Amino acid sequence: MASTNPQESVRDHSPLPKLLPTVRLVVTTSAGLNQIDLPECRRRGIAVANVANVYSADVADLAVGLLIDVLRKISASNSYVKQGNWPTRGDYPLGSKFSFVNFVYCWEESGLELLDWEISGMKLLKGLKPLVAVSLITPGRKSHMSRTLSMKICELAANCDALIICCGLTDQTHHLINKEVLSALGKKGVIVNIGRGPIIDEKEMVRCLMEGEIAGAGLDVFENEPDVAKDFFALDNVVLSPHCAVFTPESMKDLSELVVGNLVAFFSNKPLLSEYVDE
Repeated sequence: MASTNPQESVRDHSPLPKLLPTVRLVVTTSAGLNQIDLPECRRRGIAVANVANVYSADVADLAVGLLIDVLRKISASNSYVKQGNWPTRGDYPLGSKFSFVNFVYCWEESGLELLDWEISGMKLLKGLKPLVAVSLITPGRKSHMSRTLSMKICELAANCDALIICCGLTDQTHHLINKEVLSALGKKGVIVNIGRGPIIDEKEMVRCLMEGEIAGAGLDVFENEPDVAKDFFALDNVVLSPHCAVFTPESMKDLSELVVGNLVAFFSNKPLLSEYVDE
């Protein structure tokens, strides 16, 4: 089993396969695979296993939590009270009601589609439906989801209140959310990122937040982790989380069982429990 850093750039793949010529299995504890040289693994017949849907519910929890926090200004109002501002400055500004939000979430068919359904489920519990789901199809792979749309991301952003990013980092999704998309999201729009930091052009997002071109952001991932842009710290309309969406006692237990299960299956010449397979 190889331990890899999921925050490595998709362009800086781990040289591990070349350094270990006899390796036949790579097991990663991340959902994303941008840190693994998949073409090299395929070429050498190395099996790859990731976490499958182990993290889906945990990440969906945080995605919805970040969105609600930004909309209702929970963290900002918490600071307002703790800093003693309520008696001297009066009531805190109004937040936005969650149930009035139309949202779009971006996902990729690489083991993250279950996260898409988890987030949908949370909205459906309130009798609400997402405006639309955007499927980012990896080149060479065929979509099996009936909701896949070909609309441009800018068009979608222009017609939603919140954009939730939960797709993987690839060459195609690097800086997918750029100036044009953020401008289309507009002054009342909110963005939530629980995918990978470099999917958003962070400098452009900071500018849009500071100049009021978008309403707010909930971020669990950043472009240069663990170094977070200090401009975020002074913004009340931004909620930050240290890339911890997957870390719950429940998910760690499930992860341990999955990793051990994959190893047992491999050495028993049985199918892996969560093998990544290109279609």
